[in-house]
Amino acid sequence: MIATFLFSNDQTKRMYITINFKMDEFECHDGTPVPYQLEENVRLVAENLQVLRDYLNKPVHVLSGYRTKSYNSHLKGASPKSQHMLGKAADIVVHGIPPWKIADMIEELIRKGKMMEGGVGRYDNFTHYDVRGHRARWDLT
Repeated sequence: MIATFLFSNDQTKRMYITINFKMDEFECHDGTPVPYQLEENVRLVAENLQVLRDYLNKPVHVLSGYRTKSYNSHLKGASPKSQHMLGKAADIVVHGIPPWKIADMIEELIRKGKMMEGGVGRYDNFTHYDVRGHRARWDLT
């Protein structure tokens, strides 16, 4: 169980949802905050990414978290059923570690039962991880 730390009384955006991840890291790039009803999904993603961060002992940068349906529809190659629209996904990078290696590490942590089973996507410049609850894999490198 992860404690929630509030560093600003009324600003959910500044709320730490794990020791290293804040809610605003997952908001849509169009400026839309994570809807209240999806915050638990985002927390689950962040908790799993915290496991990865602790394993690596390096910051994990969220490139894309929650997406509105409208924003998602304008992204080339984005699935119309994207887990991002449910707040269940993040595209990530770890500086100094290639995306394929991050995907391998996530796979290892899933096998060990330390991260939740879900989607792992391999891309040239980032790694996708989601908490859909069942195995899904793809490689677009």
